[in-house]
Amino acid sequence: MTTKTDQYKPEFIESFPDSMNPGVLYISIEYGTCGHLCACGCGNEVITPLGPAQWSLTYDGRNASLRPSIGNWSLPCKSHYIVDRGGVVRWARTFTDREIARNRDRDRAFFARGDDDRTYDDWPPARCDPGDDVDQPTGWLRPFLGRGGDH
Repeated sequence: MTTKTDQYKPEFIESFPDSMNPGVLYISIEYGTCGHLCACGCGNEVITPLGPAQWSLTYDGRNASLRPSIGNWSLPCKSHYIVDRGGVVRWARTFTDREIARNRDRDRAFFARGDDDRTYDDWPPARCDPGDDVDQPTGWLRPFLGRGGDH
């Protein structure tokens, strides 16, 4: 057991080390994979394959982020967190078994299609009022998008 990790420092590698160090986000461009020790401190290795319907890595020359969140549902700790700008760990809520199953089904469907239409620019997601009509364009956009019967 190690201590909880608050931040990950990116380290580009050709191959993964025999044992990972806490606080390091190992990045293998050649294998399209990242790895790190779980942020909760349990000491388990976490592997995040990069690609459509998997994880995406953002690197700004100094700091790294991973999207989507990392849910270690198969580990005893079941930790859930986000490696955000600067490698800072932001803790997310624990999912229920039903939510985990639903997310796994969704992820399998994305993976089978080979694409992913999820976006993570607005994390955490904004809340909408139930009465908001967010799917329908209004004003000058309506004729261009062809929704609402105006073509």
